[in-house]
Amino acid sequence: SPPSQSPYVRIRESQRKRERKVSWVASRPSANSIRSDYEKGNLSIKYILSGDGAGSDFKIDENTGKIYSIKRLDREKRAFYTMRAQAIDKKTMQPVEPESEFIIKVQDINDNKPVFQNEPYITSIPEMCAPGTSVIQVTATDADDPSFGNGAKIIYSILKEQPYFSVEPKTGIIFTLSPDMDREIKDQYLVIIQAKDMAGQSGGFSVTTTVTINLSDINDNSPKFRESNPEDAPVGAIIGRIMADDSDTGENAEVNYTIKELDSFDTFDVINDHKTQEGIIVLKRPLDFESKSRFHLRAEAINRYTDPKLDSSQLTDVTDVKITVGDVDEPPVFMTDFYLLNITENAPPGSVVGTVAAKDQDEDDSPIRYSINHWTNTKRIFKIDIYNGSITAVKPLDREAAFWHNITVSATEFGNPSQPVSVIIRVIDVNDNAPEFPKQYTPFVCETAKPGQLIQTISAADKDDPVNGHHFYYMLESGVNKNPNFTLKDNQDNTAGILTRRSGFSRQDQAYFYLPILITDSGEPALSSTNTLTIMVCDCYPDGICKSSGVEAFALSVGLSPAAFIVLLTFTVFLLMALKLHKKMVRSKKWEDVTENVGRYDDEGGGEEDTNAFDVVTLRSHTARRERNSQKEKKAKIRMSIRQSLNIGPDDDVFREFILDRLYEADTDPCVPPYDCLHIYAFEGENSIAGSLSSLESLTSFSDKNKKLARIYRSCK
Repeated sequence: SPPSQSPYVRIRESQRKRERKVSWVASRPSANSIRSDYEKGNLSIKYILSGDGAGSDFKIDENTGKIYSIKRLDREKRAFYTMRAQAIDKKTMQPVEPESEFIIKVQDINDNKPVFQNEPYITSIPEMCAPGTSVIQVTATDADDPSFGNGAKIIYSILKEQPYFSVEPKTGIIFTLSPDMDREIKDQYLVIIQAKDMAGQSGGFSVTTTVTINLSDINDNSPKFRESNPEDAPVGAIIGRIMADDSDTGENAEVNYTIKELDSFDTFDVINDHKTQEGIIVLKRPLDFESKSRFHLRAEAINRYTDPKLDSSQLTDVTDVKITVGDVDEPPVFMTDFYLLNITENAPPGSVVGTVAAKDQDEDDSPIRYSINHWTNTKRIFKIDIYNGSITAVKPLDREAAFWHNITVSATEFGNPSQPVSVIIRVIDVNDNAPEFPKQYTPFVCETAKPGQLIQTISAADKDDPVNGHHFYYMLESGVNKNPNFTLKDNQDNTAGILTRRSGFSRQDQAYFYLPILITDSGEPALSSTNTLTIMVCDCYPDGICKSSGVEAFALSVGLSPAAFIVLLTFTVFLLMALKLHKKMVRSKKWEDVTENVGRYDDEGGGEEDTNAFDVVTLRSHTARRERNSQKEKKAKIRMSIRQSLNIGPDDDVFREFILDRLYEADTDPCVPPYDCLHIYAFEGENSIAGSLSSLESLTSFSDKNKKLARIYRSCK
């Protein structure tokens, strides 16, 4: 029979699919699974689940009666599921027991942050109020279950310690602590309140809110006569005016003023205005409210013109002048002109590089916000905490890529930026690069080498930069310490020598030897790498110089004798030349057709009235040419003619013959594009209204060189 009450089954919220199993017994609440009394020894029982979330949030194993959650559960959306289970016969599909009901309760976990209600918090209290005065109450709520665990138990606290306010941890009521809050000094306070769940324990969620507390005025100041001057007044600004009365008239009433600074030096000066008989006090040096806010001066008035018969000391008067400096909201100032910070390369992201600090020069000490100039941090390598100026590295740094970084940091107070400060970040080296050969060595060993002969001195290079300098250790790779051919000697000066261990090397037996060398640095931890040295066996001259050429060495490396390799290379060259000649003949045949077409269609004629233009066929007449001398002979004749006389001209037969032969070659060479148009434009024809298109017709406006060419081509037409 079913239980008298619907039993509760607890399941933790936010569990993974099928991760948690819900067990319930229909007829016996003390059991651990849904199981019918009729199931004993009978496998024909089928279990069915219905009710809230059946099929969407939960499912049942129809054979065993075990219930599973099939998706993550959220207690804040639904805390209870009322479900029903029934056992039926698989064959008849009829119930074997009455339907049973049970409730699944979702057990809460701390997965919600507190949320402040009714923000923003702004209030006011009278200045000079008594300690313990209630200011305002802040309230935060948490969506977690308050009846289970501490997920919804919130504790309030003030983040930035200050002597004026406190907060009650459980209620969130803010009280005053000090009676000395003077509105005339500071009229507003910003208090940051934190609300943290889990009863304030570590691991809980927290949020903050800012409470703005304004001080309302009370009548606590008596009236005063005072003249205040702002601290940012420029040099030369008028600070005030003084005036003394003189009962005389005319020039006898004119007064000169002087001042004496009793508590400062050379900050003010006085100018005499004889029209108004006033003394104008002006500023000589900049003021600074934070350094000195009050000045005491003594002013003296004396007649400009004095009667020599009278005692001038009796014709003066003095008075005290007090000057008050008014405070001006000045930008924050960094504590130093620049910062030099260090960080180790490969430090994990989030590592602190250092902290910059700026100070508000004003009395109110307003909050300062820090930022990095975007143009100095384009790769977003660093970030800064806007509240405390702590600089952290966003990504690991590689000293070998860049060992200095320069960024610019600014401090801002209510939109009033400071002068930016330069932050220089130096990346400290760690040993993260193994040593290696600085270059490609090409050592060789002579066939006649003797044991113990030095064949190569090697060194190493390392990208790291240790404080005490590099020191490298060399040894043959493990397994080749007893190399029968070569040995290694560490010179203890960051170099090592490769020595022969035996004699009797032969190129025919083995042309190359490969010697693996292990190089280790002295860093912490020490790093090493294996570098292979390729040693070539050479036939050397008596003085030890290798006479094996690159071709011969290559032939030996592929297993051929030098003679066989030269025969193979010669055959390859002849084959390439034959292929090139074949391509040239095919291209020559194509150009013959092109040349014929150009000769047929490219004869434009000389001009509209010209009937004696060049005939292209004439240019290709071989019979009209006399037997040509070789170009070499003609060039020799030209050089000889130049040596014999400097006055030789273009009419000389040697020049004419040379030019005509070049024209002939251009016309008859089948391997170059046709240049028939060149001959057509060389002489355009007579009686054309267009005139000449060539500068070769000019004999007056061009240089002597052009005149000579003109004579040559005119003789050729």
